[in-house]
Order: sequence, then structure tokens, then C-alpha cells
Amino acid sequence: MNYLIAVLSDRIQAEAAYLALEKEGIKSTILGKGYKSADEFGLIDPKEPAKKQARLMAFWLVPFGFFAGTTFSIITGLNTFAWAGEIGNHIIGGLLGAGSGALGSLFVGGGIGLIVGSGDALPYRNRLNEGKYLIVVQDSETLIRQATRILRQYEPENIQGYQG
Repeated sequence: MNYLIAVLSDRIQAEAAYLALEKEGIKSTILGKGYKSADEFGLIDPKEPAKKQARLMAFWLVPFGFFAGTTFSIITGLNTFAWAGEIGNHIIGGLLGAGSGALGSLFVGGGIGLIVGSGDALPYRNRLNEGKYLIVVQDSETLIRQATRILRQYEPENIQGYQG
């Protein structure tokens, strides 16, 4: 399935473009205030999968890090924190290992995407939040080309095609 997404600045322009597409027999969807939302249409917020993946990685990496830190402390016999004693040093080593596991889950598990943000859905969500409207056409390549010609008449801020 091919997709075409056009960003239009106001509701009147979006409705006119929608009617022009409908007149040519091209099915489209309007996203924006008063129409479908990004969630209803299926534009996934990239932060959700990143949070889920980071939590899943933390579930495994934090305990493993604690075990690895404690084991390292026992094997090496380092007395890094003299005030903590032998058992305290092993516990501190485990806590430092658990912290390393938490950082690993953040970086490897998608936390960077969570902090920085990525994906094509995010710019479209931001445009919707700014009060803009999206026209989305899902059809064959030939109808997408025809829809592109029609939508260009309305001078969209952005028009982008995707193959899915």
C-alpha cells in the first residue's frame, strides 16, 4: 500500500482538497481538529515503543548488573571504599553494576529515541498540535500520483509519499 500525506495550513483548505480528491474518486482521510486524531488514524507516538523497550531491557539488565558488579567485587577483592568494609564494598559494587545496567537499558533499549525523538510520525503529530491539517491518501501508485497533482493545487506546506 502506498501513502501520500499532505500538510495543509487550515480547515477550509483541507476540506477543499478532500472534496477535490473525492470528486476524482480518490478516498482520503483528514486528520486535525474536528476530524480524526493521530491516535485514531494510527500515527504511533515514537516515545511509546521506546519507553516499553527501555523498561523491558531494565527488567533484565539491572539485576544482571547487580550480580555482575557484586561478582566483580568479590573476584578482584578491591577495597575501594574502606569505610564500607568487605561486605559493604561488595554491595556498593553490586549497586554500581545495577546502575550500569540501568544506563545500558536506557541507551540500548531505545531511551535515546525517547529523549531525542525520532520517526516520521513525530513531525506530523507536531503539525497537528500546531493546528494544521493532514490529508492522507492510501491507494495504488497511479492514484497516489493523481492525488499528488490534485493536492499540489492547494499549495500544501509539505507533501510526502511513502511505500508500505
